[in-house]
Amino acid sequence: MLDHHPKHVPNLFIMLPTLDEEGALSEVYSRIPFHELNELGFNSRVVIVDGGSTDNTLNIAEGFGCEIITQWGEGKGAGIRQAFKRFKELNDDVLVMLDSDGTYCPEEIPRMIKSIPKGGISIGDRLHGNLDSDAMTRTNWIGNHLLTWLAVALHGKPINDLCSGYWAFSKEAIASLKLNSMRFEIEAEMYTSCAYQDIPMKFVPISYSKRVGEAKLGSIKDGTSIARKLVIRRIFPTPHEE
Repeated sequence: MLDHHPKHVPNLFIMLPTLDEEGALSEVYSRIPFHELNELGFNSRVVIVDGGSTDNTLNIAEGFGCEIITQWGEGKGAGIRQAFKRFKELNDDVLVMLDSDGTYCPEEIPRMIKSIPKGGISIGDRLHGNLDSDAMTRTNWIGNHLLTWLAVALHGKPINDLCSGYWAFSKEAIASLKLNSMRFEIEAEMYTSCAYQDIPMKFVPISYSKRVGEAKLGSIKDGTSIARKLVIRRIFPTPHEE
């Protein structure tokens, strides 16, 4: 008997958070391996989550035909949560997020996707990957190791690189995440949610390069916010969703 139901083609939601990234966005977009992703069986959409760019970022994104989400709150966490909401509205199948500043390698998207455990998340691991010598300041390198150590000490679930901005998610994982972060502590909160919602995580060694343009992450202040979020989630594992 013939099957008249068309085969479901999975949709891939590629999320690029932006804030004044005109210097790197064109190159990042042009390096996304659409042909390889198509061969893996995915329809790909690129969604820009913009935190209030005042340069040419949005014009560049429109030129590439990207969907643009103008986020409703300041900060990376607010934008990511808004993109997750859009992902669920579209009923897409897989979401991959990477920063649009040229630090992460878009060519590694297929490997990130293929590494997602069933119902889980794969996280790019810069600290055990191909880290360019000038990509991370010594302060940031030490801070990343300390925060990663603190995360595991408090929450008990292994992670190799807490502050990585390169993640790939199954639909089930995004449905399970419980988040209320507004700023750069979002990755730490995603990790704690994985720990308490028992979402499987896989760590994928990745390449990491020096960013194009000005850094947005302030070493000590943002590191303190991340550490505070880790402590709060140890006391209150589930956030009040905002």
